[in-house]
Order: sequence, then structure tokens, then C-alpha cells
Amino acid sequence: MDSNRQTENRGAPAAARPPSWFTGAIANRPEFHAVEVDGCRINYLCWGDPDLPALILLHGGAAHAHWWSFIAPQFTQQYFVVAPDLSGHGDSGRRPDGYTMEQWADEVMAVARHARAQDRPIVIGHSMGGHVAIVVAARYGDDLGGAMILDTPIQRPDPESEEGEKGRMFRNPKTYPDLETALEHFHLQPPQPTTNDYIVNHIARHSLKEVDGGWTWKFDAGVFAREPTITNAYLDKTRCRLALMHGQLSDLVTPEVQSYMEELTGRSAPMVEIPQAYHHIPLDQPLALIAAIRAILADWQHSVDKKRLRDLTS
Repeated sequence: MDSNRQTENRGAPAAARPPSWFTGAIANRPEFHAVEVDGCRINYLCWGDPDLPALILLHGGAAHAHWWSFIAPQFTQQYFVVAPDLSGHGDSGRRPDGYTMEQWADEVMAVARHARAQDRPIVIGHSMGGHVAIVVAARYGDDLGGAMILDTPIQRPDPESEEGEKGRMFRNPKTYPDLETALEHFHLQPPQPTTNDYIVNHIARHSLKEVDGGWTWKFDAGVFAREPTITNAYLDKTRCRLALMHGQLSDLVTPEVQSYMEELTGRSAPMVEIPQAYHHIPLDQPLALIAAIRAILADWQHSVDKKRLRDLTS
């Protein structure tokens, strides 16, 4: 889960200013596109050459595509990178009848087709986006080159806990009189320490929209009123290569959760730990995450997809 705090870096001492890798990345402006999926407008961002192999980056709950806008440009030498706002998030439309993981998975594939992503894109999802990526990999795995799941906890079914969490997060998004007041109320869920204030500020500013009476968050609170999806049933049915990543300091993907996820995948997917990362890996350890993704991609480029080969020959 994700979303919302921060202040402007302008006038800050040199030590607090964003590093050159970050400023260079966000200066690489994406193209903005949209496609209608089952009556809802889905916004997405693109970087790079569409003739290259495609990466599709999926944000977490209450987040948006710009969680990836400082990471996506790091891959454009070898990949065409696409980041959608899932319905109910960012600049995409809302679904009055509610949201499901299956619907979001359909949106991901619709965006891939509309963006003319090359054959068998690779999907990378963080937190809730990881759940979506798992559903995509189970339902559309034959059309994917692989899926990477970032700090997405898959736990043994626990109906009591699921019901206790249902609808409690981000229930009543507020409207603030001005942008600066709204930025002061940005926080992360789950909470964690942050040292990259320039990233938090960037994400916060893209999390807000101006409305009558002030500024409010872009996400639809109805996203969290949906019935919980048990993605356990999807993880062991994925039909493409997988890589599982988690933050070393994450409170969500615990050793017990890691063991269960490895059990569901038949221990066929690497479990990669990102050093000194909490749950929000793209925010607090972006360079380590970029290096880990590059390593997995390099391996997949030069190895045989044994799962796909087995399915094709069975």
C-alpha cells in the first residue's frame, strides 16, 4: 500500500539538494497517453523507443505512475518503459461499480497493446502493484517475458485479518486549502523512515489535484472498499518467469511470508533482498532496486525460460 508528505527543496543547502542522477531522470519527460478500458479512461506514461523490448511498471495502492518517473529513464537504453495509472489512481478514471485485481490486470494488458509494446513485455509491480502483476502473470503469462514482484506480501489465508483491514485505509481523503498545506499531510502507508526527501516531495506533488475548495488526493477511496483478492491462488498458477524482491527492513515480507511465497512458486523464483530497504523500495533505495532489476533482466536475456519451454513441450 502506498501514499502521502513534504516540502520544497528550493533554497536548501547543497547537501540536501537532489543528486544528479535524480534530476537527470525527471528531466527525461515521459509521453502521456490514454486508452479506454471497459468504459474507464486509463492514463499511462512512456519513456524510450517503442521498438525495444517493453517493461511495464505498476504502482502500489493510493499511488500513481510517477512513483516510477525517476526510475523508468534508467532503463531506456535497452527497454521501452510504460507506467500506467491503474483505474482509481493518479490521472486515470474511476469505476463507480468498484475495483478488482482482475480488472486491473486487464487494464495492464490493454495498456501494453495500446502502447504497441513489443512481444512478451516484462511486468514489475510494487506492493499492491505486485498483486496485480501476479494476477497478470497467472492470466496472461504466455504473453509475458516475466514478472518481478516487489515487497508484496502473500500470506496464508486469514479471513479475520482481511476483514479487519477492509475499507480502513484512506477512508476519507481530505481537501486542503492550498498545495503547501496538502503537502504537509503527505505520509507513507505503512509508515517508515525516509531520507530521500527530494523523492518524497516529487511523489507528493504528483499525488495531488486541484479541486473546488483547494487540493485533494488523486486516488479514489473506493479502491480500499473492494473485496480482498486472495492472490495466493494466482501465485502458484503463474505462467512466466518470476523474481521476488523484498526490503531487508520491510515489516510486510517477513521470513515467514518469504518461505510461504517460495513454497507457492515451488522455489523456482529467486528471492532477492534489497539492503537497507523498507517496504517502499523505489523511494528509499532506488539505486539498489535499479541494480537488482538490471541483474534479473540481464540473466533473463541470456537464459532459457524453462517454465515456458516446459509448457510448450508438454
